[in-house]
Amino acid sequence: MKGQILDFSVQKNEGIISGADGARYTFAGSEWKGDAQPNRGMWVDFDAQGANAAGIYRALGQASSVPRGNKSKAAATLWGVFLGGFGAHKFYMGSWGWGIVYLLTFWLYIPFIVSTVEWIRCVLMSDDEFYAKVADFQNQNPVPFSFFW
Repeated sequence: MKGQILDFSVQKNEGIISGADGARYTFAGSEWKGDAQPNRGMWVDFDAQGANAAGIYRALGQASSVPRGNKSKAAATLWGVFLGGFGAHKFYMGSWGWGIVYLLTFWLYIPFIVSTVEWIRCVLMSDDEFYAKVADFQNQNPVPFSFFW
């Protein structure tokens, strides 16, 4: 059966999958068969055994396991590398309060250093992780000083 991971707790080593049939299935981390850690929003293929999921694999044939929103990883990366010191990537992602702080303090060079770290983090982030974070960020009703990390 196909489904989507709703949540996975590393501390408890368990998670919840929303199945294509509309039911929710719990799973233990030992049932995960992928090489990367399961993430919220990831599409998976699993065997349903009552209310539990077993033999969980990342679903094949998915261009991305997380639906893409209105923000692009490429655009955020480009804004961050070329105009990150001025806060362009913050304005793009919706944290306009931090964008203003970057604009007001760019002459201290601190925003350039911080934006370089943020840019590296964005480049190293997988597409699935980026779009899952975008979805989480937008679901939290971002305020001017929200963090997208």
